[in-house]
Amino acid sequence: MARSPKQFVFGFTIIIAALGYLAYAGYEESKAYYRTVEEVKAMSREDIGDRRFRVGGDVDEGSIEWVGEGVDFRLLEEGHLLTVQYRGKDPVPDTFRDGSQAIVEGTLREDGTFHAMKIQAKCASKYEAEYDYENHSIESAAVVSEDPTY
Repeated sequence: MARSPKQFVFGFTIIIAALGYLAYAGYEESKAYYRTVEEVKAMSREDIGDRRFRVGGDVDEGSIEWVGEGVDFRLLEEGHLLTVQYRGKDPVPDTFRDGSQAIVEGTLREDGTFHAMKIQAKCASKYEAEYDYENHSIESAAVVSEDPTY
């Protein structure tokens, strides 16, 4: 018994609608706006809701506390501090230490603690080029091997 074209169109429409919903839900879940520490501190509970966003700043000196697989610390940006709890699935980056720059992604809890699900850290001074004042040029901090087999 052959199926009618109406059944085929109906089934196809249901599949397309489900895929569209999944794409939209994934997009909404992955969307995270960047905010400064000052902006986060000034936001009301209604503004924040359950939205995810990113916050960046310097890791406050002496604030790092390792807790099991995660870490608690404070982000410092222009004199404003934000307490952060990271309990993500990924390991904490090797470059994460006092004074390093970090960007965290997550949600703000009602107690004012930022619950990070992702963390990125960098040590800018390690990769910055050095300025040669004598020749007025930038010297690369990277070492290039002269060995062609490298």
